[in-house]
Amino acid sequence: MGQQPIVQLRNLSRCFQEGDTQRQVLDHITADFEPGEFVALLGHSGSGKSTLLNLISGIEKPSTGDVTINGFAMTRKSERDRTLFRRDQIGIVFQFFNLIPTLTVLENITLPQELGGVPQRRAAGVARDLLKKVGMAGCESSFPDKLSGGEQQRVAISRALAHDPILVLADEPTGNLDNNTGDRVLALLLDLTHKAGKTLIMATHSRQVVHHADRVLNLEGGKLIPGMSPENPATAHMGSLPIT
Repeated sequence: MGQQPIVQLRNLSRCFQEGDTQRQVLDHITADFEPGEFVALLGHSGSGKSTLLNLISGIEKPSTGDVTINGFAMTRKSERDRTLFRRDQIGIVFQFFNLIPTLTVLENITLPQELGGVPQRRAAGVARDLLKKVGMAGCESSFPDKLSGGEQQRVAISRALAHDPILVLADEPTGNLDNNTGDRVLALLLDLTHKAGKTLIMATHSRQVVHHADRVLNLEGGKLIPGMSPENPATAHMGSLPIT
């Protein structure tokens, strides 16, 4: 694409101690992710997809290697600096939503913004605009336990995008939803991220996601292996996934 990669991974490894043995989940991965690119990350359960996303986001530190995001040397920074960078520059969408049950929908979205110094009124305006885009206008005062799984995921997407991140990491974002709801959530996520020019890295089991990705990577034996390239651009398939 002729631009500096948004994400650069260099010789990235992650090992876990299991009793008397070490298990290597990621094995010296080197890869680049470009601005505005949607990469689908495939792999069986336990292959290390979530671990890789945690390393990219700075939630975990690697056993060896480096992660650089938009020039920021993530793995060489303190935990506080990684946390602040993640709060300001990265949006994360989890499979299990991770909403705070004691906060309303609006408060779940505004809290991360307010922690970043955004005035409450401005944060609420951004939150309401996103809720309207995801079809959740009027639900601002609801609590997460009153929402369906698909509705909770829409709120979680709104929270992840409220600070306008340069990078969005999605960890099985439709894995906890039925097929029809998952399709709608996927369409919404792509519309608000990839089509908006953000870099999106999505760990998934869904082969359907492959048809929307610019690039597919398979995580096997701790290595990233290029997968089958999509036949058509992501936008060519959007008509099959209604945004409701």
